[in-house]
Amino acid sequence: MGDPYNSGAMQPSAHVLDDAMVTTAPELPGYRIVRNLGLVRGIIVRSRSVVGNFLGGLQSLFGGNITIYTELCEQARFDTYRDMVQHARGLGANAIVAVRYDATEIMTGLTEVLCYGTAVVVEPLSQ
Repeated sequence: MGDPYNSGAMQPSAHVLDDAMVTTAPELPGYRIVRNLGLVRGIIVRSRSVVGNFLGGLQSLFGGNITIYTELCEQARFDTYRDMVQHARGLGANAIVAVRYDATEIMTGLTEVLCYGTAVVVEPLSQ
């Protein structure tokens, strides 16, 4: 497989960047990294609504999984993951390695969620 770039213009990759091509590992089993395209990320800042805080407070009285906050966290992670993948596709990547999540409370009730990794172009090891 040749260089995925031709004078700076992106060409389609033989492998599509889908969920199977995203990993927390530093490499993708069965593939060789042929080009590192750099850091990609998705970021979102979320706040809890007054209603969400009220319902979460009620759920916390009974203990266990506080589903309203779980759903909020899952949605934030999904959104940042999606944005990271879009960023990588825009660079011409067909895989992302070393994916991580991070979250920081900016202020009470306001949280930044970040998903990041390294966008790469890979080829199957058999080539």
